[in-house]
Amino acid sequence: MSDQINNITIIGAGNAATNLALAFRKAGKSIICVYNRHADKAKILADKVGAPYTNALNNLPEKSDLYLIAVSDEAITDVLSQLSGISGILAHTSGSTDMAVFKNLTTDYGVIYPLMHLSSKSPMDFTDIPVCVEACNPATYNSIFELAAALSNKVYPVNSAQRQILHLSAVFASNFTNLNYVISEEILRKHDLSFEIMHPIIIESAKKAMNASPAKLQTGPAVREDINVLKKHTALLNEFPKYQEMYKLLTEIIIQKKKNNEL
Repeated sequence: MSDQINNITIIGAGNAATNLALAFRKAGKSIICVYNRHADKAKILADKVGAPYTNALNNLPEKSDLYLIAVSDEAITDVLSQLSGISGILAHTSGSTDMAVFKNLTTDYGVIYPLMHLSSKSPMDFTDIPVCVEACNPATYNSIFELAAALSNKVYPVNSAQRQILHLSAVFASNFTNLNYVISEEILRKHDLSFEIMHPIIIESAKKAMNASPAKLQTGPAVREDINVLKKHTALLNEFPKYQEMYKLLTEIIIQKKKNNEL
């Protein structure tokens, strides 16, 4: 039987911290303290969840069912180096920081990693957001899993190595995809065309990718090896040399994957 997590201390007041604190509160959990090194930011989040706040780590509650460290990857070790005299599960929300970062500090620790871009300006409903969980022992895992399940219908047991692969894959699936939208918009604007024209194809591509393997969906001049069109596109990108390089590289990858029967 695992111990239920009811009282939570939030360390951080940014995007992940705000979204998770609000989601925990909605799920009936108590936020007993919010920390941020900037008191004004801590207060903003604390006011939203009805909690006290502090900008000093030595003022955190001595006992909390969970201390959730929702700060940048670079700040995690700095926060941990200042924690002392507290009792409760320690967990972070990072996609790329190994759970072992807690190893020499406590016997109860884990990870709660939402696989989603989160914004403090537009808090999200966690119902269908994938939440990846990991813990150092079965009892702690069960407590963390139950907490995550109170937020989301999609909770996954994922170890640190797998979580880092998920984070990397999300960069390709989302961050790099969005960069391509940025490039598309820039090229269109250069020629007095609206990015709005691309909305239907973006939506349709996303829908298809959710219902079939992307490898079965590749289209375009590269997969057809339409050399004439590829040459025309490359020439049109003469005024965008970096994008021209990207176009050539991605084209080469698509053609090679087709030759390898991967598309």
